[in-house]
Amino acid sequence: MLAHGALAFLLLALVQLAYCAQDYYKVLGVDRNVGDRELKSAYRKLSKKFHPDKNPNDDTAHEKFVEVSNAYEVLSDENLRTIYDRYGHDGVESHRQGGGPRQHNPFDLFSDFFGGGGQRRGPPGKPRGRDAEFKLEITLADFYNGVDTQFEWNKQHICDHCDGTGSADRKVEKCSTCNGQGVVIIKKQFAPGMFQQMQRPCDVCDGRGEKPKNKCPHCHGSRVVRKQTPVDLKIERGIANGEAVVFEEEADESPDWHTGNLVVHLAEKRPSMEDNPHRLDGVFFRRKGDDLYWTEVLSLREAWMGDWTRNITHLDAHVVRLGRPKGKVVQPGQVETVVGEGMPKWHEDGDSVYHKHEFGNLYVTYEVVLPDQMDKKMQGEFWDLWEKWRAKKGIDLHKDSGRPDQPPVRDEL
Repeated sequence: MLAHGALAFLLLALVQLAYCAQDYYKVLGVDRNVGDRELKSAYRKLSKKFHPDKNPNDDTAHEKFVEVSNAYEVLSDENLRTIYDRYGHDGVESHRQGGGPRQHNPFDLFSDFFGGGGQRRGPPGKPRGRDAEFKLEITLADFYNGVDTQFEWNKQHICDHCDGTGSADRKVEKCSTCNGQGVVIIKKQFAPGMFQQMQRPCDVCDGRGEKPKNKCPHCHGSRVVRKQTPVDLKIERGIANGEAVVFEEEADESPDWHTGNLVVHLAEKRPSMEDNPHRLDGVFFRRKGDDLYWTEVLSLREAWMGDWTRNITHLDAHVVRLGRPKGKVVQPGQVETVVGEGMPKWHEDGDSVYHKHEFGNLYVTYEVVLPDQMDKKMQGEFWDLWEKWRAKKGIDLHKDSGRPDQPPVRDEL
């Protein structure tokens, strides 16, 4: 139970009044066109974050908790939200003084939202249905930038033509086979003169004890129908590959159970030019956690002599500039760290008034491409140049290695 003393509640009530002038949308970190799902998500995160039980002896967290609760109470009520958008806080207070509904205790609001113990509770007497699992592939650019997208899945719905009764006229009658018990007794002989009684669900009424007299033509008496169902999904910046996004009570529906959750597993899609209409180099980055990796190819002249630049277009189209001045050598396989050009570091508060994104690093590996052929004149010029400088400052790598000059002599048998 989330219980607090009268003194603590009085303090929170006073704080609530002090914060009443705050912009409710800014308090929850959402824009003014926010939908119900995003509004609930924002409240869920912030109320858990600032709940007094998680922040003992922290008056600031207590104040934030009341502030968040008050904002959600208004914006989650369609009527109050309309009044607030038109007339602000004064309009909401006038409506309340005129007898409008009000949630006086922020802890009651939290308890109502989370079902008392932090978990939502289904209707009494009904089991909870299974969670539905769904895999959604998105591009690395969507992981980087965040995106509002939509997907469809084949979801089971309670038939809205018969309201889940399975009956065309919404009337049902007691099953005569099981006499309304939902189960039947089966006698099975397993030896001469010896019988065993077993109980099993009635297959006429599917264990419900009742059945429709006139079957619904849409669900054919099954009470449920399957259809492609769109789901709006907000991908937050920097969320991890493989992360699960949970839609509470959005799994398959049935009159026989409390709806479970729809769990969407995010997976990174293989890069392709089809998903890259703007020809961004970043589409082909490789991700590991909060960091990104890229391989840049240099010619022998660039690696040896320097004096080159590269402009890489990142996943949001901003440019990352690489380069070396004249005379700066790049070794094959050398790795350069570009600080702050990796993935946004995901945070539960998102990019809001409560949090600003930090970024991982971009690691660039340089590969050097050697020419596979030269004309005779170029070969001669290079050879003369190498021999000239080798005579002055050259190092004999074979001699320095300490290896024998002659191959070993083997005795023949």
